Amino acid sequence: MDPASRPTSIRSARVAPLDIALRAPFGISGGALGAAANVLFAVELLDGAVGYGEAAPFPAYNGETQSAALGSLERAARWLPGRDAADWRAIAAEVRAAGGPACGSALCALETALLDALTRSAGIPLWRFFGGAGAELETDMTITTGTPGQAAQAALDIRRRGIRLVKAKIGGPGGPDADLERICAIHEASPGSPLILDGNAGLGRAEASQLAAGLRARGISPELLEQWLPRRDLAGMRALAGETGWRVAADESVSTAAEARLVAGAGAAQVINVKLMKAGIAEALDIVAVARQAGIGLMIGGNVESVLAMTASACFASGLGGFEYADLDTPLFLAENPFEGGFALEGGRVRLAAGAGHGVRPRNLLL
Repeated sequence: MDPASRPTSIRSARVAPLDIALRAPFGISGGALGAAANVLFAVELLDGAVGYGEAAPFPAYNGETQSAALGSLERAARWLPGRDAADWRAIAAEVRAAGGPACGSALCALETALLDALTRSAGIPLWRFFGGAGAELETDMTITTGTPGQAAQAALDIRRRGIRLVKAKIGGPGGPDADLERICAIHEASPGSPLILDGNAGLGRAEASQLAAGLRARGISPELLEQWLPRRDLAGMRALAGETGWRVAADESVSTAAEARLVAGAGAAQVINVKLMKAGIAEALDIVAVARQAGIGLMIGGNVESVLAMTASACFASGLGGFEYADLDTPLFLAENPFEGGFALEGGRVRLAAGAGHGVRPRNLLL
C-alpha cells in the first residue's frame, strides 16, 4: 500500500499560538512569568483521527521562544501531509535536524500530536502506548518566589487541596537569607509536607552552602534539592549532595541523553527531572533509559503548560512506570482552561482516563 493512502497517513496539520493568562505571576530565580506563551499543534489522519500537541518553550534550556516554536511547526505542517504518522520517530528526527537544539518544545508538540492521533486511531490510551505500567501519579504543587507570608499562605492552600508534596522555588531576590525565611514559613505552616526546593540553576556554590547550613540549623531536611547550581557545574552538584546528605536532582543540566550520560558519569545527581519540552518525546525516552541504566531516580516535570501537555507527560511517566516524583501542577496556575478532558486531579493524585489517546481536546475550534 502506498504510504500516503494508509489510514494513519497525515491528511493535514495545523498550528496556532496558545496564549493563556496566569492567575498570578509565576516567579522563579530568573524572574516571573505573567502568561503562558505556548503553541497548539494538530494533525488529522486519513481515517479521521485528530491528535493534539502543545509546545511550551522555556528559553533558559535552549533559547527557544514561542515565535521559534511557531516557525518550526509551521514549516513542518507544510510537508507533513502524505507522511505516515506511524513513522513518528523519523518525522521527529527530520524536524530536529532542521531546527537544531532550539526546537525542543516544538518537537514535543509534534510528537504528542502524532502519538495522540495514532492512539486515538488504534483506540488505546496514550499511557498504554508507553507501556501501561499504571494510570496514576502523585504530583506536588509549587510555591513560587515571593514573601514569607505569601509562602505560608500558599502552603496552607496546598494542604487544603489535599496535596502532600510541596515544591518551593528558591534563588529569588534577597539571597539565601530570604530563601531560608520563606522555607521556614512554609515548614511552619505545613510541617508534615515533604519539601522539594527548586533553584532553577540560580544559586552559586557559596549561596547553596549557606542555605543548606541554615536549613540544617533549623532542623529542616528537604526531600530533594532540584538544580540549585548552574547547569554545567556537575562537580558542584556532586559536592552539594555529599555535603548535605540530601538527594540532588538535575533539571536544567539534562535536556538530552548525552547530557544525562555526563551527569551519570560525574555522579552529579540522584534524580533526573525529565521534561518532554526539553527535547521531545523520543529524546526523553532515551534519557529515561540512561537514568535507569545508571540507577538514577526519575521525576516528571514540565514548563508552564496547560492540561494538554501535562496530561501527555502524565501518560509518559505513568505508562513507563518507575517515576518517584511528579511535578504536574501548572494547570492550577492558569486563569482559564481552553481544553476539555485530560487527567483528573483528586488531592495530589493524578488519574488518567481509559479512553483513546491522551483524551484532551480544545473547547473551541482554536485550530
